[in-house]
Amino acid sequence: MRLTAVLLATALLAPAQKRVITDQMVRDVHRSALLIDTHNDVTTRTVAGFDIGKAATDGHTDIPRLKAGGVGAVFFAVYVAAEYAKEKTAAHRTLDMIDTVRTDIIAKYPNDFAFASNANDIEAAHKAGKIAALMGIEGGHAIEDDPRMLRDYYALGIRYMTLTHTNTNSWADSAGDIKDTKVQHHNGITEQGKAIIAEMNRLGIMVDISHVADKTFWDALETSKAPIIASHSSCRALADMPRNMTDEMITALAKKGGVVQINFNCGFLALTPQGAKPSSTLADVVAHIDHAVKLGGVGAVGIGSDFDGVTCTPTGLDDVSKFPNLTRALLEKGYSADDIRKIYGGNLLRVMRAVEKVRDDAKR
Repeated sequence: MRLTAVLLATALLAPAQKRVITDQMVRDVHRSALLIDTHNDVTTRTVAGFDIGKAATDGHTDIPRLKAGGVGAVFFAVYVAAEYAKEKTAAHRTLDMIDTVRTDIIAKYPNDFAFASNANDIEAAHKAGKIAALMGIEGGHAIEDDPRMLRDYYALGIRYMTLTHTNTNSWADSAGDIKDTKVQHHNGITEQGKAIIAEMNRLGIMVDISHVADKTFWDALETSKAPIIASHSSCRALADMPRNMTDEMITALAKKGGVVQINFNCGFLALTPQGAKPSSTLADVVAHIDHAVKLGGVGAVGIGSDFDGVTCTPTGLDDVSKFPNLTRALLEKGYSADDIRKIYGGNLLRVMRAVEKVRDDAKR
């Protein structure tokens, strides 16, 4: 009896055994998932001449590494920096960025990429063994306050728009300059901004709230008839950055069917002491996924890496080829294969179909 008691006490005090995950388990689960990354900034490189088809020793993205990482679909960022708004050339830059996706990525490598404009296209490309290529505008100033531009962008393939970038525009406040007293703020979204969201709903463009001010988030959530997304944001409770989402935001987003796509930027994953160089690890990414899942459920979380849009990526998730490491870490954490399939792409496909339904219902 005394020996049994000692053994029991030892067992209770011993650290929990780490779940043993084999390489084959990782391969099987990873291959079973349709991995959709909702924010990749390699377009900033391709528009300047970078060849995505050749293996590179710098940056985070090229075709060989996308294939090694088992990436099934990418929303290429049509990133329009704030400077283009100041110079009144935002629309011109937007068209250049759309063209680099359509010409320098999809048309140049048709055996590797397939243009996709809806959820069914993504699945069809995956079944054909190709990477589905989509586009999302980063920065609402890209439409130059003109709904006609929004309609033109949709026709060219845009399927989400981030309402702001780091700059407040004419109709929505950004988190990037919310404390700047020289900027004219709107206390969220103006009536014009609400009309723009309504037009996004009518067209079938996902409303993206990454980069927006907190009040803008709440206004967008209330205004949109379709679920909204955060294309590349993480959890503010773990890294207190204005770009990250509060627990209340994540919970509310989930209740309305939306998805938060976790960002891999070191600065949004781990708090860095002042003066220290930003750094983070694969474990930080898992912690943010886990935190969001606990708040909104496994159906409310996805992946929006921000690869090639950031200078620091987590150790273990250094570039697009390393996604299998995340699969292993999630399995070790206790996530099931079905959970991982939802996080990697299933949840985003659900949102896309919900957005498409709102669009189609409006036509009836």
